[in-house]
Amino acid sequence: MSRTVSTLTRTLAGATLVFGLGAASVLAADDAQIKRGAEVYAAQKCQMCHAIAGKGNKANPLDGVGTKLSAEDTKAWILTPVEMTAKAKSVKKPPMPAKYGKVPAADVDALVAYLQSLK
Repeated sequence: MSRTVSTLTRTLAGATLVFGLGAASVLAADDAQIKRGAEVYAAQKCQMCHAIAGKGNKANPLDGVGTKLSAEDTKAWILTPVEMTAKAKSVKKPPMPAKYGKVPAADVDALVAYLQSLK
């Protein structure tokens, strides 16, 4: 009995270690993606129309956007703003420009990850 409990304990400890290391690598990847998204935000000059933490155009703050929009909707605002403006019945002027469709998909995904991290 004692040997079985000991084996089970070691197995669970090993599984926990492997799971913990896997989760740590996922978190590191997420952190890297979020950091890249912040770089894309700056490179695309999003702060000209939007603000985060009081930096940028205060008329269109993005603070908390990660709790207000899904990742899918955030991506749609970036890639298809005309459609999203109609869907949201937004009357903000000027409307978000439809010029980000040429941004590489990996950069858009990173930007979405960054914006989703704003809780």
